[in-house]
Amino acid sequence: MIHRLTNGGEAVSEVFLLSERQMERIEPFFPLAHGVPRVDDRRVLSGIVYVIRNGLQWKDAPKAYGPHKTLYNRFIRWSRLGVFDRIFVALTEQAGRSKRLMIDATHLKAHRTAASLLKKGLFPAISDGQKAA
Repeated sequence: MIHRLTNGGEAVSEVFLLSERQMERIEPFFPLAHGVPRVDDRRVLSGIVYVIRNGLQWKDAPKAYGPHKTLYNRFIRWSRLGVFDRIFVALTEQAGRSKRLMIDATHLKAHRTAASLLKKGLFPAISDGQKAA
């Protein structure tokens, strides 16, 4: 869900935020806060989803999600605790689907030297028949 975040009275930007209903479904799987209360879970988790969905580096997360270090630390900590695994299992069970969930977030980026491989004969030549297909 896209929301317009504001800074006082002026609009800052439009960012992705998990809906209240989505948060209600996954909140039971969050670890309990020990000592100092956590920063806004909705904002941080939305930032994690945004970074992963868009194939960004953590440092490139929009400022509206808070410090990128917070996003990274929460993602690593909760991944190690199995929080995301439990969320995915519960959501697939609620949907009545199999217990296996696969997510493909493949992101490939060719190095700038990859274009020269064909010229150097380091890449197999493609015949005209294969090019047309």
